[in-house]
Amino acid sequence: MADVTSRVIGIGGVSVILLGGFGVMGTAQAYSAFSADSPDMFGDWGGGRTALEDAGVSFDFDYVGEAATILDGGYRDSHVTKYADQFAVGANFDLDKLAGIPDAEFQLTVTNRNGHSVNDRLSDPGATVGGSSVQEVQGRGPVTRLTQFWYRQRFFNDALAVKLGRIPFGDDFATIDSNFQNLAFGGAQPGNWGNNIYNWPIAQWAAVIRANVAPEWYAQVGAFNINDSNLQNDNGFDLRTRGTEGTLFPVELGYTPTLNGLAGAYKLGFYTQNVDNRAYGDGPADRTSDTNTGLYYVVQQQVTQRGGDADRGLTLFSMGNANQGDTAGIDRYVSVGATYAGPFDARPQDDAGIGLAYLHVNDDVNDYVDYYNATPAGSLSPLPRQGHEYDAEVYYSFNLTGYLTLRPNLQYVVNPSAVDSVDNAWVAGTTIKASF
Repeated sequence: MADVTSRVIGIGGVSVILLGGFGVMGTAQAYSAFSADSPDMFGDWGGGRTALEDAGVSFDFDYVGEAATILDGGYRDSHVTKYADQFAVGANFDLDKLAGIPDAEFQLTVTNRNGHSVNDRLSDPGATVGGSSVQEVQGRGPVTRLTQFWYRQRFFNDALAVKLGRIPFGDDFATIDSNFQNLAFGGAQPGNWGNNIYNWPIAQWAAVIRANVAPEWYAQVGAFNINDSNLQNDNGFDLRTRGTEGTLFPVELGYTPTLNGLAGAYKLGFYTQNVDNRAYGDGPADRTSDTNTGLYYVVQQQVTQRGGDADRGLTLFSMGNANQGDTAGIDRYVSVGATYAGPFDARPQDDAGIGLAYLHVNDDVNDYVDYYNATPAGSLSPLPRQGHEYDAEVYYSFNLTGYLTLRPNLQYVVNPSAVDSVDNAWVAGTTIKASF
């Protein structure tokens, strides 16, 4: 995902609004509803929003919708159009202002996803391992979930931070700024290709400790409870620990320099977990193994600015992921690309991007496919062998106002679901983002 966690919003602040509304009626209005330069469609509520933020409660209401049309190719070679979207409602509470707890905050976020993806017409339904998605916001199905429910305490002038609660893996690990619609270019790529790593909107009980060891360097470690019941649509608000299977342990080292006034981010991570997963290879599907480790990197560096404005210019990026062992479905992933903020003087708030990603299916998957296809069941309904998939996307963001973005894109998928007998596909997409 593109990364859909960019702004979170609050229903927890509703009671605060009701109680505090009487005290903010006379507050000066900072920005008007439907004003082009307002960050939110409904404005500052006559100054009420700013007053609440000053009191320690900040919130927004966000919407992301993604449409996709198969123009040509894919498994079914059908010109289908589908739409998926997400509403996000949450709140951030500054506990210093609200309760006198210095350097502490609490985050609450609820998400609701709906709709369908064209990937069910694009990909081979018999593929053992899935490829990327051309509509990243559709993941995990149509359901309402508690996505963030965490407390963070900072110590020693922000040199150390401890975060506890219900946390998606991609909140803190392998993050990247991304406006792409194809899943292969969003943040937290280990959650797309690694075992038992849950990306937004799935949350799990977790703890993350981050140390800012120098002004431009940090190190962090996490412990995430693994419980597949979190994936079930009926458990969107279930805080259970019953059924716990094990723990995921990610570690990340990061460098965030400003080079010649241009921002960059360089991240290297490792993860391991102690849960048995399906082991591919020359044998039946019920084989398991606990070899579940992986490495990842994220690189993002602005390399130019336009007209002396560091908010405009060219940024290059690359991400990679390697998963070890016979439990890995995708054992290698890499992407490269570029984005440009403010490409035209007449539209300095717009941005554009282009990216290319490569996914490789573990050779052990084909060993299993060959084994299965030699059985009586496989001879009647054989599974396809899988190799690699390429995903490419180019987009342009029309940032129409401070609160509304329209982002058409064109995607090309080579070997959808990494099956070379599936026709390469052209997909036209459109993302709409709104902040209320």
